[in-house]
Amino acid sequence: MALPSVLIAGCGDVGTRLALQLAAEGWTAYGLRRSIQALPEPIRPVAGDLSVAQCPADWPQGPIDYLVYCAAATVHDEAGYRTAYIDGLRHVLAWLKQGRQIPRRLLFVSSSGVYGQQDGSWVDEDSPTEATGFSGKVMAEAEQLALDSTIAATLVRLTGIYGPGREWLLNQVRQGYRVTSEPPLYGNRIHVDDAAGLLAFLLQADAKGVSLQDCYIGVDDAPAPLHEVVGWLREQLGVSHWAEESRVRRAGSKRCSNARAKALGWTPRYASYQQGYAAILQQMNQG
Repeated sequence: MALPSVLIAGCGDVGTRLALQLAAEGWTAYGLRRSIQALPEPIRPVAGDLSVAQCPADWPQGPIDYLVYCAAATVHDEAGYRTAYIDGLRHVLAWLKQGRQIPRRLLFVSSSGVYGQQDGSWVDEDSPTEATGFSGKVMAEAEQLALDSTIAATLVRLTGIYGPGREWLLNQVRQGYRVTSEPPLYGNRIHVDDAAGLLAFLLQADAKGVSLQDCYIGVDDAPAPLHEVVGWLREQLGVSHWAEESRVRRAGSKRCSNARAKALGWTPRYASYQQGYAAILQQMNQG
C-alpha cells in the first residue's frame, strides 16, 4: 500500500522541515513556493505564486492525499495578509478542483493572533477569537474559508515560532532589552522543529484513521512572562547592561494551552523556552 502524498503550499522554513520529516517516513512531499532553488531533495518542487490565479505549470498530476496551507505574508499590511491567506488559499483550492484532486484533509496553518485576550488568561481552541488588529481578523476569515471548503479541514494555530534563524529576542536581549514585570506580559512560543513536528503528527494520525478535531493550538508546555524569559536569557548570554528605555511588546498577554494536541498523543520536543533556547545557544556556540 502506497504511503500518502502531501502538497505543502507556502513551503518555507516550517513547511520544508515538515516535508523532510514526512519524506523520511516514505511520504511523497510536494513543496510549492515561488523560488524552488531553496528546496532540498527529496522534496518535489512546484514553482508557483500563491497570489496569482493561474495554476502552476508543474502542478502535480496524480492524487494529492493531503494539503497543508502554510503561507506567510511578505507584505505586512491588511492587503498583504489578504493576498497571502485568503487569495492564496482560494487559488490553491481552485487548482485542486481543476486537477480533480480531492485531498483527505486540509491543514490550515493559522496563528494564535486570532485571539484578542490581553489579561493573561488561559485560552484554548474553544476560546472566543476576537482579535482587534487586522492580522488576527484576516487570519480568522481565512480560517473560515478553510473550514467552509469542500475538504475536511483542521486549523493549527501556531504561537510565536522561534529557532535557528529566528533569533530576534536573543538579539534584543544582547542590546539590553528591558520589559515591564507588572503586570506580567505572558507570551507563547513553539520551537520551529515542534511546529513542523505537530503538523506531521496530525497528518500521520489522520492517515492512520485517527479522528481529528477542527482546531489545535501549537504551543509548548510552558507559557511564561516575557520578563522571566528575558531574565533567563540575560543570564545565559552574560548580559549585565540595560537599555535606557523600557520596550513592551504590542501583542496582548495570554496563555495558550496545548492540552488538546497532547491528549491526541503529541509531545513537544522542547517543552519550554529554557530547553528550546538552550539548544539554539549550544548550536550557536558550536558554530
